[in-house]
Amino acid sequence: MSMMFAKFQKNISAILLLASGLFVLAADCGADGRRDIRVAVATNFISTMEELAGHYEKETGITLKRSSSATGVLYAQILNGAPYDLFLAADEVRPKLLHRQGLCEEPFVYAGGRVVLWSSRKDLDESADWQQVIIGNNISRIAMANPETAPYGAAAMKALVRAGITEQVKKRLVYGQNVGQAFQYGHQGAVDMAFVALSFALSEQGRNGRTWLVPEAPPVIQKGCLVKNSANKDSAKKLISYLRTEKAQNILYESGYQLKE
Repeated sequence: MSMMFAKFQKNISAILLLASGLFVLAADCGADGRRDIRVAVATNFISTMEELAGHYEKETGITLKRSSSATGVLYAQILNGAPYDLFLAADEVRPKLLHRQGLCEEPFVYAGGRVVLWSSRKDLDESADWQQVIIGNNISRIAMANPETAPYGAAAMKALVRAGITEQVKKRLVYGQNVGQAFQYGHQGAVDMAFVALSFALSEQGRNGRTWLVPEAPPVIQKGCLVKNSANKDSAKKLISYLRTEKAQNILYESGYQLKE
């Protein structure tokens, strides 16, 4: 009987040890057992996020599941309960709104972007002022992201207003759903020029075109926030900390973003 009891006790110990190990693994993976982070990424930042994700996943073993769209679209998805862990917007407004509505933690700045005018046309003078290029070079179609939902589109529209040329170009404007689509219109030759994020102009495709700075466009301060109903907050917080590291900030700088404020 004592031998049977000892064997039973040994088996129970093994089961408890296994259960303990599974509990630790579950805790490390998040409340729902996942070892991934679901990140909602503004379109302008997705290529940079791809590079950051490659380094982060290799260093941590945590997978970053990226969903990309215009900031306004992602904001609406979170309002409707989309299961994101982290929201990386292209503006300050939407993260602040989500925070006020109790859906996100305190927003943080992770990048600062600039609007530029870009074209695949080789006949345009890159040394000229961007306004002169638009008005005086037989430019029939100009793309920008939808200013209602995309911060880079809103910043580009402000530049036109500040420059006093809105009336001259408004009939030639073509709106993309997001800044990535506006860039693709320009890259594919569907439009003559496009207002895009500097990150697109510095991309492999963008370097083959012509770029003009648009100082009248306000800087685009990009904020992120941790979604309150995230099932994997610990891993999401680690990603936020990673975005503030020197390594990550160097990648941002090389991609056309200002260093973290």
